[in-house]
Amino acid sequence: SISFFFPQVLLLACAEDLECVPGFRQKAFYIEQPFEFTEDQPVLNLEFDDCKGNNKLNFEVSNPDFKVERDGSLVALKNISEAGRALFVHARSEHAEDMAEILIVGANEKHGALKEIFKIEGNLGIPRQKRAILATPILIPENQRPPFPRSVGKVISSEGTEGAKFRLSGKGVDQDPKGIFRINEISGDVSVTRALDREAIANYELEVEVTDISGKTIDGPVRLDISVIDQNDNRPMFKEGPYVGHVMEGSPTGTTVMRMTAFDADDSSTDNALLRYNILKQTPTKPSPNMFYIDPEKGDIVTVVSPVLLDRETMETPKYELVIEAKDMGGLDVGLTGTATATILIDDKNDHPPEFTKKEFQATVKEGVTGVIVNLTVGDRDDPATGAWRAVYTIINGNPGQSFEIHTNPQTNEGMLSVVKPLDYEISAFHTLLIKVENEDPLIPDIAYGPSSTATVQITVEDVNEGPVFHPNPMTVTKQENIPIGSVVLTVNATDPDTLQHQTIRYSVYKDPAGWLEINPTNGTIGTTAILDRESPHVQNNIYTALFLAIDSGNPPATGTGTLHITLEDVNDNVPSLYPTLAKVCDDAKDLRVVVLGASDKDLHPNTDPFKFELSKQSGPEKLWRITKLNDTHAQVILLQNLKKANYNIPISVTDSGKPPLTNNTELKLQVCSCKKSKMDCSATDALHISMTLTLLSLFSLFCKSFP
Repeated sequence: SISFFFPQVLLLACAEDLECVPGFRQKAFYIEQPFEFTEDQPVLNLEFDDCKGNNKLNFEVSNPDFKVERDGSLVALKNISEAGRALFVHARSEHAEDMAEILIVGANEKHGALKEIFKIEGNLGIPRQKRAILATPILIPENQRPPFPRSVGKVISSEGTEGAKFRLSGKGVDQDPKGIFRINEISGDVSVTRALDREAIANYELEVEVTDISGKTIDGPVRLDISVIDQNDNRPMFKEGPYVGHVMEGSPTGTTVMRMTAFDADDSSTDNALLRYNILKQTPTKPSPNMFYIDPEKGDIVTVVSPVLLDRETMETPKYELVIEAKDMGGLDVGLTGTATATILIDDKNDHPPEFTKKEFQATVKEGVTGVIVNLTVGDRDDPATGAWRAVYTIINGNPGQSFEIHTNPQTNEGMLSVVKPLDYEISAFHTLLIKVENEDPLIPDIAYGPSSTATVQITVEDVNEGPVFHPNPMTVTKQENIPIGSVVLTVNATDPDTLQHQTIRYSVYKDPAGWLEINPTNGTIGTTAILDRESPHVQNNIYTALFLAIDSGNPPATGTGTLHITLEDVNDNVPSLYPTLAKVCDDAKDLRVVVLGASDKDLHPNTDPFKFELSKQSGPEKLWRITKLNDTHAQVILLQNLKKANYNIPISVTDSGKPPLTNNTELKLQVCSCKKSKMDCSATDALHISMTLTLLSLFSLFCKSFP
């Protein structure tokens, strides 16, 4: 069952009100959460009045598993065990609307919910009385051994009422963890039932009261504090590992590397958690078995060897491992211990400059070729994983034309010298470069770069037969389409860069997508072999592109490629086309506007629209149709009367605006069909059965498109 509690103060509008207020009579409800809302069982009743008859009243519930009946009953549509914390009901009629809120509370929340409603304030507890209970604090060592229960203290009361009893409550008694403490209700003796763990719970705050024989409190409650005394039962633990420290090579004696800190769960105010640190082992033991020292109280690890011994390049390994011990009880022999490993890395500093492995390098490259021509090698004793080892190369002389670049190979640290601008044998057959090498990181102040940090590179350029070069490239020319076959387009010009060789040049067509062109192999004159058509699919954006070759007489011969762009000017050489060429109409149609015709032209303006639409001469005594221009590109065909079911051919001519203009004479096929029950039957006219509605919609769409 569902419990309802509706205090009178919640009624926001009552039936007894002299003036009708539109809306819910009660807008806030609090109901207790049942085990289950039962299907079709009323939960509560809502009253809504718009003061004008509640015409077209409708309810909406925020949870779709509930609904409100016409009489205002809120019911569940199915069995529901969980409906949330609140429901909202929205009511709307012709004249008013309102919202009601239904809060769903648990049984243990009812008091809190009512307190919130009425804003109850003040002390709801038991009136204070003069105390007769004496409850002194109790101290209990942790980890006590059986037997249990064990008496740990006593509560005294001066209350002399006959049948009076002690009652103990709180965390550890009747609250989790339950049953740890209990009290003799007659004598007041307090006992513990099992061993305690200070690290789990260090203090218990209990309450003691005196009750009469019926259980009614006659004195108290009074606070009883129980504290757990710490025992040294936890070893120190290093929790923040892994522990890794860094120290720069050559650092002064006493340089702090890192701090090791252990944790002890025992009482920090006692020696049980007073820790002292010590180094048990160092690996490796060279160049000294005592490279480091740890502060016994703070755990700071510092260097204790001279800077000379802290030299990364002379060490067996730059990594040291220290086994660190933490001991409680201030380091006494009785203390518990814990260990951890500290890893110390000797960091490199840039105390060795890079040096070339030789003073001069040789390279050979063919003219016209780019890419890496030689790798320059260097040596550096510093750490390869740092900027103190990574090399940076610079060309400091011999590169005025910026034809060379040098980059560092990140894997080998070599300098990769590249040609980035093709070299010309005819201009210079030899090049000499001066190159220096440095580190990414600066050298330390007392170290400098020496002569071994520079080197010379001698580069020899080999002559090759280079292909002829077109001037200009690409070549552009503008021509009108439809020029006569055999017309000259232009004469190309190519030269041989091998000026020291005396070679002849011949020309040929390389790519001519439409097959319109030819070239004189000797003088390079390009002519037409077919009509140039701007509307051809080989023409893009009015431009036709062809490629030509210039071939020298070398052995083997070298080839150069030239690109020709021909911009074609439009002429009026395309008649306009008409669309659509088929239309359908019902034999009893009331709207005799048959179809909207459009025209298009492959040519460019002004050889296209505006178009002129005309009907050819109609046969017979009566005119059956007419054509009306809608805009520059569209016209409408209109029947002058209803026609019998049959096929008709309407002769139409459309003319463009070119000079001279071109005309296209075509026929529009008109199918007159019978239409019954929204179906168009064109079977007698060899047409498919289609929906008349779809046809009319298509005609209307075409008509709308003609008016943007």
